[in-house]
Amino acid sequence: MNAMVPQWIIEKKRDGKVLSEDEIRFIIGGYTDGSIPDYQMAALAMAIFFRGMADGELAVLTDAMMHSGEVVDTSGIARYKADKHSTGGVGDKVSLVLAPLVACCGIAVPMISGRGLGITGGTLDKMESIEGYRTHLEIDEFLSVVDRCGCSIIGQTRDLAPADKKLYALRDVTGTVPSIPLISASIMSKKLAEGTDGLVLDVKWGRGAFMKTEDDARQLANVMVGIGHRMQRGMTAVLTGMNQPLGRTAGNAVEVEETVRSLQGSGPTDLMSVTLRLSAHMLLLAGKADDVESAEQILQGHLDSGRAFEKLKEMVALHGGEVGVLDDPMRLPQAALRHEYMPGKSGYVTAVDADRIGRACLALGAGRQAVEDAVDHAVGITDLVKVGEHLEKQDVALVLLANDQAKLDAALHALQDAIIVADAPPVEPPLIGETIRPGGET
Repeated sequence: MNAMVPQWIIEKKRDGKVLSEDEIRFIIGGYTDGSIPDYQMAALAMAIFFRGMADGELAVLTDAMMHSGEVVDTSGIARYKADKHSTGGVGDKVSLVLAPLVACCGIAVPMISGRGLGITGGTLDKMESIEGYRTHLEIDEFLSVVDRCGCSIIGQTRDLAPADKKLYALRDVTGTVPSIPLISASIMSKKLAEGTDGLVLDVKWGRGAFMKTEDDARQLANVMVGIGHRMQRGMTAVLTGMNQPLGRTAGNAVEVEETVRSLQGSGPTDLMSVTLRLSAHMLLLAGKADDVESAEQILQGHLDSGRAFEKLKEMVALHGGEVGVLDDPMRLPQAALRHEYMPGKSGYVTAVDADRIGRACLALGAGRQAVEDAVDHAVGITDLVKVGEHLEKQDVALVLLANDQAKLDAALHALQDAIIVADAPPVEPPLIGETIRPGGET
């Protein structure tokens, strides 16, 4: 190998040229072991931000980041292994419903999830609302749980894609977060390190999503699907809307309670529609169904029979969680204060701003502004109205749950103009948009 000089590689990308595989692996290896400093990696990230990356470069970058640490060896699990990843939103508890539901279909779901940051809720924070639930398992135990019950939800281990952890933190403070190549490599390096055969992506767009427009979400989805396909994984992406929160709750314990209701057959229509569609595509990747409609029928059967709810309890038990709280959600963390929020106007709900709802949850203490912040699992928002519903003047549009009056007041301030009521019913874009597979949308 020719001698590698970091600044020459930076200059090459700055000038819009394609980096070689050796150059990319040299940079990621050096950044991971500390021989390449933050300032040089920041310069390269900015060059990528402005110049982009070719498909081949991006596949190598993802692979180098994935192999910067431990890659989970799932070869001991004979079943097809699939996961779902969401680009984040408000009230998004799909993973909690999807993992046990898909596991009922003979598919292994090894799910390594994240914590919430800012207005985006975190799957791990929701699961930790359940007393005793361990989100940090050693890889051997994680694989044992998946093998025994079909699914497991844990947090990212220290040794999983360490290059991504370092680069993610660097991007956050250098203005290079909104780069589709860097976003894609970040997401895909972590998800592919799980050792899955297939991956379904829920790429959200709207006021409560990272990608604000459907066009941006489509571009991100196409890039990530392309990366996975080149790395020989089954890939599907679905574009979904996040202008309003998903379901009728936002928080942690309240979302676990809604998960229980959903697995017992009384989940909100929007949440169940997205969950069933994403789950169906996992069945298609695994060859368990021939089309979306038949896949959704299979999944609905596991909901109706109660098997999916029992599967959730099985997973929680294997993680050391108190299963009794799932049968009696009143045993989940409960908030001391309850405030009914009324818009004070009759008419049709034309907007439920997911961004403002997320900010209100953050003010209550349900989220975190910095990674090290503690989360109050009991607080949040329930009984959310949905766009298109009709309200009378004194109807409640949502309920705030708080443990601190000052935080409740801050949440009320954040809710200004979050819910818009008008005389005429709205025209909303569909919740579920395009499906994107390798080679183009379908």
